[in-house]
Amino acid sequence: MAMVTALANRFRTDVGPALNQRHHQGALLLFMVIVLAHWAEHLAQATQIYALGWPVKEARGVLGVPLPWLVTSEWMHYGYALVMLAGFILLRSGFTGRSRTWWNLALGIQVWHHLEHLLLLLQALSGANLMGRPVPTSVIQLLVPRVELHLFYNAIVFAPMVVAMLLHRRPGSSERARMKCNCAVQPAL
Repeated sequence: MAMVTALANRFRTDVGPALNQRHHQGALLLFMVIVLAHWAEHLAQATQIYALGWPVKEARGVLGVPLPWLVTSEWMHYGYALVMLAGFILLRSGFTGRSRTWWNLALGIQVWHHLEHLLLLLQALSGANLMGRPVPTSVIQLLVPRVELHLFYNAIVFAPMVVAMLLHRRPGSSERARMKCNCAVQPAL
């Protein structure tokens, strides 16, 4: 417990301020690259299913074709959901005003998405699937197939995240005054 407290204190005093001040723009860019790479995988899988007519089990995105275990690994999916959640939490304090509101919305949706992946992981680890299903199943997956559900989840997390980033780059004057990072573009003269 002392180690966790020490790490939390270090983040609060050293890493957090640097990440959300002088390194905020770079951290947001890295976060967006990770998110877009994940989107590319989902869009490739959707293209394989809906445009190329591949069976769902064969449609594994770009990385899943040479590495099929990636698509079936609940650890990998959970890990990505956790990275997304951590990114939203770690980068949150750099946002102000309207952009913070939109970032918080994306964070809230990602909390649910993360919980769904945690449920899937726990089922995979325990072998006890939701409602006796043959494979791990999330709550909303009881109503919507997994491929379409994850496209939807990614869209409803991505949309407010993009709005937050755009508003963060072009803040109002009162928002700009509260910003501690250099993410804002210069106002027109």
